[in-house]
Amino acid sequence: MDIAAMSIAMNQAQVKQQASVSLMDKALDQAESQSSDMIKMLESSMQPHLGSNIDIKG
Repeated sequence: MDIAAMSIAMNQAQVKQQASVSLMDKALDQAESQSSDMIKMLESSMQPHLGSNIDIKG
């Protein structure tokens, strides 16, 4: 394999790796955003007055 072909192959591999890292970074950012949104929804759905009293009269 000559130097030019090897350079092209290495450059293509580097581009693929950069694209993969960029895609994973976007996916991580999206997952982080979704998890923070989920935490906000869970915090807003709490009702502290429920579950504190038990009715034991029959």
